[in-house]
Amino acid sequence: MPKSEEFRIELERQIARAEARGLAFIEVISGELHRNVGGYPGPDHRMPACCSVMRTAMRGGDQIVHAPPSGQGATLRIRYQLPR
Repeated sequence: MPKSEEFRIELERQIARAEARGLAFIEVISGELHRNVGGYPGPDHRMPACCSVMRTAMRGGDQIVHAPPSGQGATLRIRYQLPR
């Protein structure tokens, strides 16, 4: 079962790769992030922790593009402005 720290590390990796490519922003979807880390889909998924990490990483200029009704689900999409 993935831990919050694993989600944070993978999110930072994705942001760093996008920055290295010179992108102006990156959009991250919680379901894809969780799949990359592992354990999703599955009965012991950690989607609330994944979404929490994504929201905590937000800075000024970042925006939630889509939030599921519960606020924490596989379709949460956040646009992170680059460079950080």
